[in-house]
Amino acid sequence: MQTLSKGANTTLPAGPVAVTVAAAAPVDISALLVTASGTVRSDDDFVFYNQPQATGVRYRPDGVDVDPAAVEPEIERVVVTASLDGRGPATFGQLGGLRLDVAVGGAPFVAFVPDGLGPETALLCVEIYRRDAQWKVRAVGQGYADGLAGIATDYGITVDEEPQAPAQPAAPPPAPGKINLDKGRVSLQKRETVSLVKTGAPALRRVAMGLGWDPARGGRDIDLDASAITIDRRGRRSDSVWFMSKSAYDGAIAHSGDNLTGAGEGDDETIEVDLARLPDDVVAVVFTVNSFRGQKFTEVARAYCRLVDLDGRAELVRFDLTDSEPRTGVIMSVLHRAGATWEMTAIGEFHDGKTVRAMYGPAEETVAGLLR
Repeated sequence: MQTLSKGANTTLPAGPVAVTVAAAAPVDISALLVTASGTVRSDDDFVFYNQPQATGVRYRPDGVDVDPAAVEPEIERVVVTASLDGRGPATFGQLGGLRLDVAVGGAPFVAFVPDGLGPETALLCVEIYRRDAQWKVRAVGQGYADGLAGIATDYGITVDEEPQAPAQPAAPPPAPGKINLDKGRVSLQKRETVSLVKTGAPALRRVAMGLGWDPARGGRDIDLDASAITIDRRGRRSDSVWFMSKSAYDGAIAHSGDNLTGAGEGDDETIEVDLARLPDDVVAVVFTVNSFRGQKFTEVARAYCRLVDLDGRAELVRFDLTDSEPRTGVIMSVLHRAGATWEMTAIGEFHDGKTVRAMYGPAEETVAGLLR
């Protein structure tokens, strides 16, 4: 087995190709199917954990499988990428242990160990590409400091959408006299609010919002993405955490994607929030779910969100979404400041947008209605 240096390439023998990525901490793997123009044809050419297959290309948690014989003629390159998930080192320069192995027909073929990495948070690892009738592999090892979103944008993935108008005017907050946590776990209805305090107990510090869903009866699998949008004191979006940018405020908000181990298991995705570490300027965290592949929420059953105390491992609040609309995004709930404490309000309002960026405007409108 030969070792490639950065920028080097070699001809691949015939057969299915497996690219495996190993590192000292978990990384997220994806692949881009790129045409002669240097971009993808559509978002369908982005292969990752939530869209795990395209013609001739298949995602694995530790890499990507490519069947060159099956790749469509318009595709000239399959670019394999790795990005940090926000739970480990902040940059690839701090990561260590990064290695790419390429096997053909199940037999080891080449290896590549990228060097000289620094502030990068996403990396172009290797590319499998055509030259005339021959397939080759090139060691790339070039990085982006703005994460997977930077790579996706450069290759033509749609990650920026025009915000849509809210489905309906933001409703005012509930009347005074909100419930709190004194009687234990609280189930909310749409537009109900709970104060996240319990008499005599210390203030909550670390919480997780777990979001889950199932396909509608008899339906196909549906791929949704949970995200969080922070709103500042001016009522504007200040940051967001989603599958292309999994951490904000030095990890005070982190998209984990793991099932919680506490009561009521079954979350599809979770977003952890260290309330005590959020900047004072952050007045609200808006939790959304979007359908990256454009499937409608009428194909979803039993969508819910639940707030869990990460220190006590107890479920505090739950909101079950009982209705649906043929749209691609929904604002599920909002954590917002109430003086020195925090409250949670169930929202359950539908909007259009395949990624969190389309939800920025509706999120600002929702928080404005809650805090007016």
